[in-house]
Amino acid sequence: KKEYWINTVNWPAYVEVRVAIDDGALIFFPLRKRIYATTGPIFVMWLVGTSLLIGWIAIVFLRNQVCSILRLVGAAEAFGRGRDAPDFRPTGATEVRRAGRAFIAMRERIKRHMRQRTTMLAGVSHDLRTPLTRIKLALAMQPDSEDIVAMRSDVTEMEKMLEAYLDFARDIAADGPQEDIDAVDLAVEIAHETERAGHAITYTPTSEIIFCGRRDAVKRAVTNLVGNGLKYAKRVWLSDERGGVYIEFIVDDDGDGIAEDQYETAFKPFVRLDEARGQNISGVGLGLSVVRDVARSHGGDVLLEKSPKGGLRARLRLPA
Repeated sequence: KKEYWINTVNWPAYVEVRVAIDDGALIFFPLRKRIYATTGPIFVMWLVGTSLLIGWIAIVFLRNQVCSILRLVGAAEAFGRGRDAPDFRPTGATEVRRAGRAFIAMRERIKRHMRQRTTMLAGVSHDLRTPLTRIKLALAMQPDSEDIVAMRSDVTEMEKMLEAYLDFARDIAADGPQEDIDAVDLAVEIAHETERAGHAITYTPTSEIIFCGRRDAVKRAVTNLVGNGLKYAKRVWLSDERGGVYIEFIVDDDGDGIAEDQYETAFKPFVRLDEARGQNISGVGLGLSVVRDVARSHGGDVLLEKSPKGGLRARLRLPA
């Protein structure tokens, strides 16, 4: 094996190659443009092969992590729509598993908080019914007088308030199975029940719209919106329509409406906007709160706006 030396600097068009021999060096001057490295193609092949291998490993790894994240997203969306998703298990990388366990812990805290709130409200309301019944019985045994009649009226009003509290507790605790609901059939049923109660509403049926939800809860929400309109207006219109991935139950009335800056206040529990909606209307201010709880438990919401009929428009928006 001979020692050699290559000079690629001093000659622009040539490459100087010197090979040591016994009595000196053998010098070559090949053209620079005819010199090439035999290891170049091999290097390119290794580069391409390594890149493909690393890319395939990265795709497999990222696909597994993305699947884990998508399962977490699906569980969060299901919980937001009132579905428990009990089969969810954290998988994937350490960070993804930590996020999954944090979601499960958060879900349990929310469910525990809702159970505690419901139990407390239902318990207080139930316990108050016993002394209220005794008071009502005692008043019934008293001779009629102006004060006694007024007290009987107050007791009746308190009974209605307790029933409203119990209904509110039942609504926020509702966690039954979801089913396919025909929006048109539900709206027709609500319209007929409202007419049987002595109130006429105008309902414009649309094409068949099917969505998934808890039927009793959705019916209660729409009924609350219709009843709220009947309290403050002479006429109420009910309609339903589908827009994108949502279905909307729309309730319009021709009353005085609500100021735009009070829309959010109207959803607060136990708040009544008497100045805007009338002074002599019975109720405890839970109607819209119940509607919003039902809507959000399904992954939807309730929107208020000015009605083209002159009063208030309420949109109950639910995932279709």
